[in-house]
Amino acid sequence: RGARDDRDHRPTRFRWGFVTRAPWPRLYAIVDVVAARHAGWNPVDLTKAYLEGGARLIQLRAPGEPAGAQLTLCQEMVRLASSANARVIVNDRSDLALMSGAAGVHVGQDDLPVSAVRKLLGPAAVVGVSTHDLDQVDAARSEAVSYVAIGPVFDTRTKETGYQAIGLEFVRRVAEAVGERPLVAIGGIKLETAASVISAGATSVAVIADLLSGGNPAQRVRCYLDALGDR
Repeated sequence: RGARDDRDHRPTRFRWGFVTRAPWPRLYAIVDVVAARHAGWNPVDLTKAYLEGGARLIQLRAPGEPAGAQLTLCQEMVRLASSANARVIVNDRSDLALMSGAAGVHVGQDDLPVSAVRKLLGPAAVVGVSTHDLDQVDAARSEAVSYVAIGPVFDTRTKETGYQAIGLEFVRRVAEAVGERPLVAIGGIKLETAASVISAGATSVAVIADLLSGGNPAQRVRCYLDALGDR
């Protein structure tokens, strides 16, 4: 599929989360607290910048942060996103997603099972799951997930997964396997490679480090949206 393939912007038809007429965003911006601070950004200010640039799907990733601080950050991000017609997904913490009013949660292979997350958040919440190989993809397909994430696509130092880079051909295989369910690709994606990942079949690219390149994240988001034909 090409980066501007209209099929990527079809409304989702599955039952769990994002059952809406709005298209699934091609850019999935991740506010990683550690990466943000390393780049000199307060996570709230970074969220504002991403929203100003046009991001409409933002994940909060705050490993090691105290629960109270995470909740306060979640609530502020949800408040900012709601005024910009955007949604916030919380990494790992279903309880914080529920208390903050976030759109949903993203879980990894070692986090709460999707069935438990669904019981807590309900059928309308967005629930995404990380996968790294075909066995994990097959397992995710049988669960009540809103989207499947696959990666790392390229080599990355931002998040250690313990898995080798899968490459674009594997993204194509996974895209065929998940069907109409959105596929989020993550890991080492840069502005120069983002369109190729969409062309390989991903619905969205999730980006952490490269959105911080150049010191102007709002402009960087705009560049991504232009490259992905999502403006």
